[in-house]
Amino acid sequence: MIEALVDQIEARFAELERQIVDPEVIGDRHRYAEVGREYRRMQDAVKLAKAWRHATDDAAGARELLAEGEDPEVREMLEAAREQIAEVEEEIRLAMVDPDPYDDRDVIVEIQGGAGGEEAGLWAGDVYRMLTKYAERRGFKAEPLQVSDGKYTFAISGDGAYSVFKWEAGTHRVQRVPATESQGRIHTSTCTVAVLPEAEDVDIHIDQNDLQIDVYRSSGPGGQSVNTTDSAVRITHKPSGVVVSMQDEKSQLQNREKALRVLRARLYEHAVAEQRAEQAAARSAQVGSGDRAEKIRTYNYGERRVTDHRVKVTLYSLEAILEGELDEFTAALQADEKRRLLELQAADAGA
Repeated sequence: MIEALVDQIEARFAELERQIVDPEVIGDRHRYAEVGREYRRMQDAVKLAKAWRHATDDAAGARELLAEGEDPEVREMLEAAREQIAEVEEEIRLAMVDPDPYDDRDVIVEIQGGAGGEEAGLWAGDVYRMLTKYAERRGFKAEPLQVSDGKYTFAISGDGAYSVFKWEAGTHRVQRVPATESQGRIHTSTCTVAVLPEAEDVDIHIDQNDLQIDVYRSSGPGGQSVNTTDSAVRITHKPSGVVVSMQDEKSQLQNREKALRVLRARLYEHAVAEQRAEQAAARSAQVGSGDRAEKIRTYNYGERRVTDHRVKVTLYSLEAILEGELDEFTAALQADEKRRLLELQAADAGA
């Protein structure tokens, strides 16, 4: 069975190599983007296929030598090859689990203070700092789109950004004594994080006739005007009712471009959610619903403890985590996703 899978990997990669230089494919933006994404995804699987071929050749050679006479060194070589084959076979199965089709995308992240009043707004700022630090640690580029009290919208770009940051979607809960608390009482506050795969031009077509665009003067704290020109932009997508406002830039054009970018991502997420709902209805179990209403993580300042409730992982390194050291959580969540997908794949195969 595994040899058939290796044959399939090699044949598919050879086909992708042909397609990626085919002028007809290059001329079709949507198709070329899809081929490019699959080509990059298949590269690791091809490396594993080569490793499997090499290990099986080593094992076959060792068996031929042992047929001529027992040799401890050759016997050891055979056992090492068998161990490598078993290890690589498991990695190949994991590599060929159908990935989230949006994993390669850049993302737009929206953070909003939740329950907890002023403290929730401060906590939203802390989570914003943590996620931008994490982006920097992973070699991604973080680009602020709109930053205001208690609400933060920013883009993260880089290969595989969605595969990393999708795990941050949900409610982040903090338990700590607020700076404004004179009695030293612990408060519980929350903020919500939405992670949207960024839409490409070929994904979402927005009819300009469906947009209502209003311009106004940007305002600062207390409603005071911080601009003498109508540079702030509010875009309403009339069919869906989605509204996006942007005022951080001094240029109306820049605010308009940023607002359209966020609007496109929100509409894309809505289309993706509908598609996933249809897929879930056809299955008895849904993998990775990504429901961002659930409390995904709790940060306890008193015990310096952070718990991810989805994978039951608790780390006592609060300061490092708030500085963006989230890799341990991400690795556990990705491993859990692959395990569940493998179980689902096996169940589908047996059905």
